[in-house]
Amino acid sequence: MIYNFDLGIGWASSGVEYAQLYRCRIFRELGEPARFVFTDMFPQENIQHYTSNLGFRDDEVIWLYTFFTDQKIAPVTYTLEDFEKTLADQDFRFNRTGRTGRLVFNGGGDFCTLYFVDENCNRLHRVEYVSGGFLIRKDYFTRGRLYTEYYAPLDGKAHLYMRRFFNTDGTTAYEEYLDGQEPVYRFPDEILFSKEELVGYMTRRMNMTGDDVAIIDRTTGIGQAILENCGDARTGIVVHADHYSAGNTTDDYILWNNYYEYSFRMYRHISFFITSTDAQRDLMREQFLKYVGEAPAICTIPVGSLEKLTYPETGAGTCEGRRPFSIVTASRLASEKHLDWVIRACVIAREKFPELTLDIYGAGGEYNSLRDLIKENQAGGYIRLMGQHDMSDVYRNYELYLSGSTSEGFGLSLMEAVGSGLPIIGFDVPYGDPTFISDGENGYLIPVTDEMSVNDHVEALARAVEKFFTHSGDGRRAFREKSYQVASEYLTEKVMRRWERLLAGEI
Repeated sequence: MIYNFDLGIGWASSGVEYAQLYRCRIFRELGEPARFVFTDMFPQENIQHYTSNLGFRDDEVIWLYTFFTDQKIAPVTYTLEDFEKTLADQDFRFNRTGRTGRLVFNGGGDFCTLYFVDENCNRLHRVEYVSGGFLIRKDYFTRGRLYTEYYAPLDGKAHLYMRRFFNTDGTTAYEEYLDGQEPVYRFPDEILFSKEELVGYMTRRMNMTGDDVAIIDRTTGIGQAILENCGDARTGIVVHADHYSAGNTTDDYILWNNYYEYSFRMYRHISFFITSTDAQRDLMREQFLKYVGEAPAICTIPVGSLEKLTYPETGAGTCEGRRPFSIVTASRLASEKHLDWVIRACVIAREKFPELTLDIYGAGGEYNSLRDLIKENQAGGYIRLMGQHDMSDVYRNYELYLSGSTSEGFGLSLMEAVGSGLPIIGFDVPYGDPTFISDGENGYLIPVTDEMSVNDHVEALARAVEKFFTHSGDGRRAFREKSYQVASEYLTEKVMRRWERLLAGEI
């Protein structure tokens, strides 16, 4: 079995979770049994809704908190009618608005707030109980009651002091006490005094052998517990981001990224490290030799792959099936992606190319500020926030991909863009842009210095966009052909061979 360990997942997941999904699909193709283990708590949503939305099958997912019960990962099927049956002969009145309902008991003013899966169904995710004006309990459901949280008033607020997790027959599997700085977990035959111990206990109960592999995507708070309890399993660390701080590294000392520091110190106990680009692999190896005196096993396996190269539908648009002067970008709407720079650059470039359009795909916390920036520049007619989409057949409709990110460990969207023949403009920063952009051949790598201001970055992006659209049709076609050539190295069949060799112990 291949166990893949991570922390959280959400509706707008990061590149780490998408990388796991690509890996999952490859393991399916190879016939390698794999499980994807998530260790965060998900009180606002059933984890199955996140994992299935991304593309995982229920039997491929393990959640730390239900691992110790006989409850399986499953969608919510518990209904309002099921809940009402538990109220016996109590009198109440009920009303509902959208995803939220209110059930008020007659006589004392106590009530329950009900949270439905969506506004159109009666499937019930959780129920919150209020008595005497105080929140006292929350029940969470999938097929039945999954767990309950217990609250008491403290300093004028509802204080969570215990969770109880249930088996399918309603018996208690274990309890979590939250009164101290660290949670305490009480099992029938075990007491654990931190979440880290809980992760270690789960790993130990997986009974891994030398035939198993434990791959850790995020080590924060869980890495040590997994490594100490995975038995004879081979262990691997996936490096998803820049692994060190260049500004705090000297000839005598290197400052590792704190997300990887523990695993780097434990390198002799790690079977392999995985980077997604050769450039990062070579730099890591060089740095280990220089600062540590020896290098661990480091291999390059792209975190994503392409099932096929994608071409425009014949006749769509007027530029070989692509909309002329159309630009696309796709990422989480997060500040580090610098989508505000992308917007401002396109506003500038449109002064020279009035047909220019920009579509931004993705979801995230920066939505409102980006929307306001578009409105401020009166750009709503040609710059659109498109939301979260399956991008499989979207990139092929555009002429150019524009990236404002100054840090990409790999860049799944960059890979998908070249897989649809898109030229790319981005900054010459580790490691994604230089991996997918051959400067002057399928796009432009913009040099970056510490002295550059925000306006310098924006102007550089705008000038590169203008330079690209100045090319003739034949010139742009040559850029597209080079992108397809770059993308061919990331076809699933080639990436599968790398995983085969790694799992066989050959790299």
